[in-house]
Formats: sequence, structure tokens, C-alpha cells
Amino acid sequence: MDMMSLLKEYDDTKIDTRYRLVIIAAQRARQLVQGSSPLITSKFTKASTVALDEVLQGKTEFVTGKEAKTALKESLLARAIEDRARAKAKTMLPREDESEIKKDLAVYVNNRKVEVAPAVEPEE
Repeated sequence: MDMMSLLKEYDDTKIDTRYRLVIIAAQRARQLVQGSSPLITSKFTKASTVALDEVLQGKTEFVTGKEAKTALKESLLARAIEDRARAKAKTMLPREDESEIKKDLAVYVNNRKVEVAPAVEPEE
């Protein structure tokens, strides 16, 4: 069955090419595989087919053109900011906390009394 022929049954004003249909359905299928819940009740079970059905029914939202470029830039900027914050948080261990931890560990390691039981030789 040709999926583009199915577009006649659905609203084809948003999806102008097969390429756009495939890209949108693939991205939605990836979301479904990663645990997102389906937007529709479908008779299909495979994530790719459910995603394609959602796209054909117009349940998925997508942006094109300048909006897509702007959204991509914003997401890359947000990801870069998050990465920098994570890296900074890893390197910023307060020195006071670090020294307190070392003191506590030293108490457990150094003050531990190890008793060695005398060797007992069996009697003959």
C-alpha cells in the first residue's frame, strides 16, 4: 500500500512531500520506542506504524522553515547550557565538605582496633 495515497483520506495541507512524512514519522517512532505514550488508539502495534498513523491523522505537531531553525538553535543552546552546568557542578566540590569527609573516614580507618587471635596449635 502506498502511504502517499493515504494522504488523500487525511489532511494533506501540512505534509507536502514524502520526505517530510518519513522524517516526521521516524522522529515520532523514536519517541514511542523511548517510552512516550501514543496519541491515538491504533490497531497497529509496531512503533513505526503507530507513528505513521498518528502523522497521517494529524495528531503530531511539527514546525518547518524558520520556525524549525529557531527551535533547533534554542534546543542546542539549552543543551549547551545544561552541559556546562553539569560540568561546573562536578568540579565545584566545596573544600570544607571534602575535608570533613576525609576526617570522618580517617576516624573509621585509623581508629579501628584489629585483634589478632593467637595461633593455637592442636594438641597431640
